[in-house]
Amino acid sequence: MSIIAYLKTQFIVHLLLGFVFVVSGFCINFIQLCTLPIWPINKQLYRHLNCWLAYSLWSQLVLLLEWWSGTECTLFTDQATVDQFGKEHVIVILNHNFEIDFLCGWAMCERHGVLGSSKVLAKKELLYVPLIGWTWYFLEIVFCKRRWDEDRDTVVNGLKALQDYPEYMWFLLYCEGTRFTEKKHRISMEVAESKGLPKLKYHLLPRTKGFTTTVKYLRGTVTAVYDVTLNFRDNKNPTLLGILHGKQYHADMCVSGSPVVICSFLLFVGAASFCVRRLIGVTEIGKGSSYGNQEFKKRM
Repeated sequence: MSIIAYLKTQFIVHLLLGFVFVVSGFCINFIQLCTLPIWPINKQLYRHLNCWLAYSLWSQLVLLLEWWSGTECTLFTDQATVDQFGKEHVIVILNHNFEIDFLCGWAMCERHGVLGSSKVLAKKELLYVPLIGWTWYFLEIVFCKRRWDEDRDTVVNGLKALQDYPEYMWFLLYCEGTRFTEKKHRISMEVAESKGLPKLKYHLLPRTKGFTTTVKYLRGTVTAVYDVTLNFRDNKNPTLLGILHGKQYHADMCVSGSPVVICSFLLFVGAASFCVRRLIGVTEIGKGSSYGNQEFKKRM
């Protein structure tokens, strides 16, 4: 083992990395707070500034992935698609199988110049997480409680506010709504079988409401939807702790997509949303959701 590889496994080095991230994060959050008075004067300048500030924080995590651990992210797509990366507003749909899949998504964003302006549809609880949640607040990230009756106005207003966003943005969506596990997959496929839906081998049944709502209210802003499937070679299951210890992984990201013809697309996803949501409900297991949990239903 080389000296550098040895140092990457030492707690004192991890502590130093964490200290740098936390201190710089709090400084960035403070600067973001100071930019709030700019909003009523020049909203677009406020947005530009906060994109740059967010980039200075998120890039530290991408550096941890690609430089510190040496993890490689290889994209598989056609040249015409690559030529458009970073030059338009898009929705990116990703599978949610791994602990570090969000880092791979950010690595792709950083590679094409949209890391600071990337958006997500995030759980409300994340808003209160220091550094990450606070940075997202200043970036106008859309937060939801996963209860549509309560979320409708918040999500719709948040998406409408992004229609005039000045920086090219990638809106990252995990339509499965929760990370893939064997238990969740088994329950999800039991629901699929009972409803006569196709069984999925590597995915959970999707939550469609967030996707269809995002497409609907970013109409005229978003010009494409990209479907990204992420997997790691040699059947590895990488973790954040492994990345911190300098373990190298190789991620393959298969990207497919095409420009969106909004009217016909909305007719399709609207019908799909209505049918599928009626059939499968939500996909969160054991964290506030009773999806597929027969014991919970008996207690009700």
